[in-house]
Amino acid sequence: MIPSPEPVVIPTSYEAVPTTDIKVFHHPRGSKEATSVIVVTLNRPQNQNAFTISMMDDFEKLFPIFDVDERVKVIVLTGAGKTFCAGADLDIGFHGDGGRSVDYRDPGGRLALAIYRCRKPTIAAMQGSAVGLGMTMTLPAAIRIGYERAKYGFVFARRGVTMESSSSFFLPRLIGYSCAMYLLTTGGVFPPNSKHFGTLFAEIFPEPSQVLQRALELATEIAENVSPLASYLNRSLMWRNPGSAEGAHLVDSAVLSHMFSAKDQKEGVSAFFERRKPNFTATIEEDGPPNFPWWQEVDTGSRAKAGSAKI
Repeated sequence: MIPSPEPVVIPTSYEAVPTTDIKVFHHPRGSKEATSVIVVTLNRPQNQNAFTISMMDDFEKLFPIFDVDERVKVIVLTGAGKTFCAGADLDIGFHGDGGRSVDYRDPGGRLALAIYRCRKPTIAAMQGSAVGLGMTMTLPAAIRIGYERAKYGFVFARRGVTMESSSSFFLPRLIGYSCAMYLLTTGGVFPPNSKHFGTLFAEIFPEPSQVLQRALELATEIAENVSPLASYLNRSLMWRNPGSAEGAHLVDSAVLSHMFSAKDQKEGVSAFFERRKPNFTATIEEDGPPNFPWWQEVDTGSRAKAGSAKI
């Protein structure tokens, strides 16, 4: 069993947290303390934001903090420069860790799971082209926004490797097995409005600058109007579905029954009738349903908890 991590220390400002291959900004940028919307930027524009182990380390450091920092409501993920992410850095090459294959943990998968396990939704503002790991890292995001002249693709077979970042789980569930089979079998790159992507991209814009702008607008709207607890539980009910209509009915019913009497429901209804923005304050630790988690977790590392100190 993997030991539980030490409690995370929540920083006053994420812009002051040291990182290597990403940059973190508040929205609005320059705010002295953490804001409800945080922007994470892949920051290797000279290398088309190609993935590195340092990038994985940054994600594994930051997303567990976002998870427990109740000031943070939504994360926007984007790239610096013209490319969102060119996938794995081929100048570095593909490497295992020298140990047994069954013990190896794919770094791209570790990055993707950091996003997936975070209770706060991520919006991927894909302002430029992305292939391989640059695509699969966005699959755990709640929403993807693309640039219409960019090219996107799952090119693994053309590089002689297989899909990673838990994408064999995410991709067919997002776009269906037929589209996923086509994309993986051809290894081709396509514009975001290609029928082969199905509805993978929620929105597509004609200018790169519009992609991040729209993501920030959407993130702000979500942060101001949506219960973080209800949003997280909704996503979990879909991703962690027990696999049958009857099983889903039992889980859905137990969660819904609890939420009917929870404080965010009362606040949401009151805000609606009073024609004001809601002030949702419920957390999974204090206000989550008694059957949470309703699934059996696979032990790839326990969820971090907030420490008492802030920096």
